[in-house]
Amino acid sequence: MPVDLHLDLDTLNAGLDHIRQAPKDVGTVELVIRRPAENEREVLAEVELDTAAGVVGDDWINRGAELDRQVTLMNARVIGLVAQTKERWPLAGDQLYVDFDLSTANLPTGSRIQVGSAVLEVTPAPHRGCKKFSGRFGLDALRFVNSETGYALRMRGMNARVVQAGTVRAGDTVRKLPE
Repeated sequence: MPVDLHLDLDTLNAGLDHIRQAPKDVGTVELVIRRPAENEREVLAEVELDTAAGVVGDDWINRGAELDRQVTLMNARVIGLVAQTKERWPLAGDQLYVDFDLSTANLPTGSRIQVGSAVLEVTPAPHRGCKKFSGRFGLDALRFVNSETGYALRMRGMNARVVQAGTVRAGDTVRKLPE
């Protein structure tokens, strides 16, 4: 049976309870991506995170992006729902896909998380769905992640900066650090 690549809003909203059940204190890195050039994705077993370069080898550094947008994380439960197959997760364009609660209530700006051996700090820079996201996952998916609930849960993802360099591998632990 073929996969409908664009789910309707009712189907997406039906997945909210599962998304809200993501671990709040200790989770898992599910997928690691590097973007060597615009619209290119490399699925990797591990990446190095650097305080100056972000994801080493990622094109972020060449795009003139701000330090507050050095690394992007997306909740694996959200992308699992929206993309439907793990092979389509990289289309979202984030670098780290984690089974972890990225909501503003759980991780307000300034919060720190350990991801593998690296430490990231949540930045205030918003991460919103755009025309590319809509083209890849559908207009209802864009509405879903950009809704009031979507913003509160950071369903489109979260921006962070590297405060301690380290290595991140698929399967590594994501841990909220004490304030």
